[in-house]
This record gives sequence, C-alpha cells and structure tokens, in this order.
Amino acid sequence: MKKICFFTLAIFFAAKLFAQAEPAKYMAAAGQFKKFYNASLPDSISANFGPEFKAVLPVDKFNASTKQLRAQLGTLLQTEFVGYDSSLAIYKATFQNGVFLLNLSLNNKDQINGLKLAPYQEVAKIDPSLTESPVSLKTLSGTIYGTITTPKTLNGKIAVVLIIAGSGPTDRNGNSPNLVTNDYKLIAEALGKDGIASLRYDKRMVGESVGTEKEESLRFDDYVDDAIGMINLLKDDKRFSKVIVLGHSEGSLVGMLASIASEGGTDAFISVAGAGRRADDILTEQMKSQPAYMSEGFKKILDSLAVGKVQKKVDPSLYFIARPSIQNYLRSWCKFDPQQEIKKLRVPILIIQGNTDLQVPVTDAEKLKKAKSAATLAIIHGMNHVLKEAPVDKDKNMATYNQPDLPLKPEFVSCVLDFIHGLK
Repeated sequence: MKKICFFTLAIFFAAKLFAQAEPAKYMAAAGQFKKFYNASLPDSISANFGPEFKAVLPVDKFNASTKQLRAQLGTLLQTEFVGYDSSLAIYKATFQNGVFLLNLSLNNKDQINGLKLAPYQEVAKIDPSLTESPVSLKTLSGTIYGTITTPKTLNGKIAVVLIIAGSGPTDRNGNSPNLVTNDYKLIAEALGKDGIASLRYDKRMVGESVGTEKEESLRFDDYVDDAIGMINLLKDDKRFSKVIVLGHSEGSLVGMLASIASEGGTDAFISVAGAGRRADDILTEQMKSQPAYMSEGFKKILDSLAVGKVQKKVDPSLYFIARPSIQNYLRSWCKFDPQQEIKKLRVPILIIQGNTDLQVPVTDAEKLKKAKSAATLAIIHGMNHVLKEAPVDKDKNMATYNQPDLPLKPEFVSCVLDFIHGLK
C-alpha cells in the first residue's frame, strides 16, 4: 500500500469542533476545492492561494502532491461542515477511499492561506475508572490547552506526570496529520489505572493551542517555556505530591531544559526515545539518505545558521526541513546538546529506548546514560518510536504509526510505573 501524501500548511490548524454557522465564503471555497480536485485541476485550486501560503507551500509542490492524492484517495464525495472559529473552517471530507478532516483558512481577500488534510477520528472514550478535566496555560502569544487525567477516587495526594510531546505538529494524544497513535492518551490511561495522575497538552500552534503566533516567530525555547509553565501549574496543585516530567522524542530535550529551569519544581525525569546528540548532527545524518544536492544544500543552510544568518533562498526540495520560516527555530534547537544538559539534572532519571525504533537508535540512549551515570537505562526489546510492539522491518514498523488501538508495549508501561513507585 502506498503512503498517502498529505498537503499541509506549515502553521498547523486546530481539529476541534466549533458551534458556529458556516460562512458563505467558506462554503464557496470548499465547493470550489471539491470541484477542481475532482476534475484533477490542482492549478485552479492553487490559483487562489494567498501570498503567505505560496511562501510556505510552492505551487508546483502542491500540484504534484494533489495529483498523487487524487490517485490514491479517489473522488471527493462530500464535504460536510463541522465547525468554524476565527479564520478556520473544518469539514469532514469523505473520499472514495477514506475519510479525513479538511481544514481551510482564508485571508481577508478570501484567498486560501491554510489548507490541510488530517485523519478523521471519532471522539476517544475514556476508561470509566478515570476522570479528565481541561487545563489551560496563558502565554504571551496565546493559550496552551491540555487535559489532566486522574483516578475517579483520590485518597490523599498522588504523583502526577507531565507528558511532553515529540517533534512535529503533535497533539496531546500523540497524533498529527500523518500519524494516529494515541500513545500519550494510552500513557495517561495506564498511569491513571495505577493511581498516578498526568497532564498532556497540545503543543503551541497545534490542536486547541492554535493562537496568533506565526511559524517564523517560533523558537525551541518557547516549547521549554510552555513546559515550565505546566510544571509550575502542577506544583501549585494541592492534589499532587510529586511532579515527574516525561519527555518523548524531541520532548525529552524540552523536558530536560524545563526541569533544569524550574529549580526544584520537578521530582524526577523520564526520557523516552530521546536524542543523545545535537539536532544538527541528527538532521545532517538523516539527510545523507537524500540526493547529494539536497544533503549539501542542507549543510550550507546549517553552516549559515551557525553564524546567525537565515537563508532566504531555499531549494523547494528542502522546504520540508529548512524553509526560511523555520530556520530560526532550527538555529534555536541546534544550540542545545542533550549530553551536556542531562548532566545538570539533580533528580532521579529514567532513560527508556526501544531497540526497533526507526528514528532514534539505542546508541542515543547510551550516550545519555554515559553523560549521566546515575541514570537508569532501560532498553525495551521490540519497541518502536511510537512505543508499540514492532519488528525491524520498516514497512511493518511504520504501519503501527496509524494503528491507535494497538496497546503500548507492556514492558514500557511496567518500566515507567516501577520507576515512579520507587521514588522516595
């Protein structure tokens, strides 16, 4: 089965429901999209792109992706209005070969400045032994929204785990436009069933945490500030006895930095599939699998960023990783070395890594352990990057990235629970 190629905007819109009427201009735009998509005329869709959208998604790339999408998903049978808020309208798009959420945004000239397909999901049910409540954190650029999960019956104070998401437009449940894993929701349920609370949240510019912030203004430090704010919120909550930070993938480094900066606000740290190298080293290695002109072009951009200069002219083939609007974010991310940061932590540390992880090798976990000898290292056999049972075979491994009903690897769950219950 071929992998579906989604066309997305760099600014990731919410997939929540709004109880407002469908604006006429959005009705017309959705109708035009359906008409031109079904007629295999992507040029007619991109002709109505606003300049801000063209800057982040080149027309030729959109047209090629849309043709591929048309071949794989088939005819767009229906666009059903779901909700509207501010400049964003959401539709349930039923294709011949699948159902998706179509997120559509228009600028003040009625031009398209946001367009995204995301997997359609029914509202996830919560385990009856647990209760969930909303939480929000005000920031200078907007509000971060999350969910606190606790056992329905609380007998005194309990520990709470802050779950920090990995890279990309990842929401509080561990899902994004191209993957649906529910891994963070599953972690919250496993903790709750064992008497441990948790807080998970949508990253800024994702899900319910969409604000007015633009991609070009985002920095890695912003994610750290959000995590610090959540730590402080939990520390002030009288229901909780201990605050444990669990960072997954990119969230591992975010969690390290937030734990360090919170100055005693956390009681333990768990790194799950966290990198043990600087981001520029990892990205450079990943780009080696691309054609030489792409890897060399990317290296030149990194070299330029190292001296504080953003490259405005970027080959379209590199937009997915180094478009001008995210280069300052890359620069802010690359300045941190996980091996140096983990040394600064003064709390118990658990490092967990799966040995069938296609994105982060075991050697990264070993580097973190070497940098912090007092940390506990757990290598989970047969666990991949989304914390599920998976073989080494790439296609079978990647298939688990869109199987949200798959359970977490049991050894992962028991490892986390044992560590938390062992804290003094």
